[in-house]
Amino acid sequence: MKSITVAVDEETCRLARIRAAEMGTTVSALVGEFLVALANGASARRETPAAAERRAKLLRGVVADFDRRGVRLRMADNLSREALYRDREPDGGGQQVSPPDA
Repeated sequence: MKSITVAVDEETCRLARIRAAEMGTTVSALVGEFLVALANGASARRETPAAAERRAKLLRGVVADFDRRGVRLRMADNLSREALYRDREPDGGGQQVSPPDA
């Protein structure tokens, strides 16, 4: 296996390490997956199967957390456009409108 050096600013490095840890991997592994996909002709935006699975796992965790907290994600819980903008004042201010009871 060949090693390479990549130069990034300190804040990018810090944030990348945090994000990689949240995904259960390392920055090195993420860069490696990206380079393998790139070398195999994949678009820079296309995910590897491992990256897609990590993203799906994170999303499942967020949804489970929402369920535990009672956050509702049904379309029926959303405000209509009319309700959202009903109490807006001409200057752009307005009152907060509560969602309808489910």
